[in-house]
Amino acid sequence: MTALVPLPVLLPLLGAGAALMLSKRPRAQRAITVGVLAAIVVIAALLLVAADQDGPQVVWLGQWKPIGIALVADRLAALMLLVSAIVTLAVLLYSIGQGMTGDESETPVSIYHPTFMVLVAGVSNAFLAGDLFNLFVSFEMLLFSSYVLLTLGGTAARIRAGTIYVVVNVLSSMLFLAALAAVYAAVGTLNLAQIAQRVDDLPDHVALTLQLLLLVTFCIKAAVFPLSLWLPDSYPTAPAPVTAVFAGLLTKVGVYAIIRLQTLLFPGSPLTDLLLWAALLTMLVGILGAIAQSDIKRMLSFTLVSHIGYMIFGVALATTTGLSGAIFYVAHHITIQTALFLVLGLIERRAGSTALLRLGGLARFAPVLGVLFFVPAMNLAGIPPLSGFLGKVGLLQAGLAQGSWLALVLVAGGTLTSLLTLYAVAKTWALAFWRSPEQAHEMMKLLPGTGDSHTEEDAATPQLVRHRGHVHVGSVAFGERDLAEAKRVADADEPDRDLYQRVMDGSLPERLPLSMVGPAAALVLVSVVITFVAGPLFGFTDRAAEDLQERTPYFSSVLGEDTP
Repeated sequence: MTALVPLPVLLPLLGAGAALMLSKRPRAQRAITVGVLAAIVVIAALLLVAADQDGPQVVWLGQWKPIGIALVADRLAALMLLVSAIVTLAVLLYSIGQGMTGDESETPVSIYHPTFMVLVAGVSNAFLAGDLFNLFVSFEMLLFSSYVLLTLGGTAARIRAGTIYVVVNVLSSMLFLAALAAVYAAVGTLNLAQIAQRVDDLPDHVALTLQLLLLVTFCIKAAVFPLSLWLPDSYPTAPAPVTAVFAGLLTKVGVYAIIRLQTLLFPGSPLTDLLLWAALLTMLVGILGAIAQSDIKRMLSFTLVSHIGYMIFGVALATTTGLSGAIFYVAHHITIQTALFLVLGLIERRAGSTALLRLGGLARFAPVLGVLFFVPAMNLAGIPPLSGFLGKVGLLQAGLAQGSWLALVLVAGGTLTSLLTLYAVAKTWALAFWRSPEQAHEMMKLLPGTGDSHTEEDAATPQLVRHRGHVHVGSVAFGERDLAEAKRVADADEPDRDLYQRVMDGSLPERLPLSMVGPAAALVLVSVVITFVAGPLFGFTDRAAEDLQERTPYFSSVLGEDTP
């Protein structure tokens, strides 16, 4: 099985080259990329079985041991590889159904497939990397391809969001490069197994400095508060399939790197309190931001930040049960978050917008869409017996078992975050799906224009309250951008209309393309299947966590007779 280990990296790179050469033959491009991703799903499944039964699968590229590049597929890497392959295949099929990105006439679609393949290669390489420099190269592949995908179409909003994204990631890459230099200077190698063996000989302050440099870098990638401020403004402007794969996968690569850092390189210095505080603030600040949003894309982007906190919570506990819960939650959340953003693309296509201001009555006009949103949304909120509930219970039990006062605070914070997540998605459901389009249109007409002072209409509308630059109608807050949009949409002469106006003039699309609904529904189904296989999956994550704690299987597989 070791011969399969490099293929999840090599196949998408070869596929990218072939797709680039066939840029004038879109059907051939699509056949190649779909075939490559389907093959990676099969390879990842085989590696998962092999890693579980026979231990880590290791390849030294070029047989240059111990100075060459090592690729390692242990239980953790193989699980992440399989989940990422499934969601990227679903996203690719969805984007093909959507006509690549939904704005095909403005987008150089010939570069979409090659760039997507490079992104997949970067994700696979990050999970398999057995040394820090290879991990750095993986992040650069992700940065390069994600910047191209974020700015597809070249609209002003996408360029602005892409600029923020690339500036933040370039800064984090510079920090990562400085950390690599420091690590190499201190221990003379960048191989993870060799670093882990030599780091114990370093003075404590040197080891702590190296750990903090790497931890800050990975926390930026994972969007851990307060290093997460770049994310909510970067993801929502991208095309739906691009946002889906970014939201589902890219931050999880950062979480994966944090798990490796804390368990393999510095297990004796877990920095438990620092990470627990970061996890708590990430949970609470993220979910409070989600509640304040009036656009579903931004709401989900903030919940993404918030739920990163659960994963960091499990890692910070530095126990086998905590790590197992974190690994389970990563696998669950990749699937759920990707599925939700794909469904969000369907909402945008059906209703013309994801702004709550414009939506209403989707449960009546698109009941299948309602089911596709409701199931993963409830899963995200942690409603029993779905996998989100099981993952959170596993993490909260690990926190209770650890027993420190800060861990107990995190248990309370995690419970509160789960309730607030339920409130955020329930509010979205009530406004976008449950209320009638007429009610949404009437609410929009109540809103004053941008910068208007208090008016007699305000006083006559008891539900309308102004506070700190926002207008609150009931439990919904609207900012300056929403007010300007409401004023524009309410103008009957404007072509930009809300759902009610689209229903009245008969311009609402009759149905959604099956080629888009199918992949989104399949991913929602996968998220439900995780619930039914939660027991075996928890058994697998328990074994993966034990491997991470012991480290011996990793050392013996990578270094062989050099293992101490």
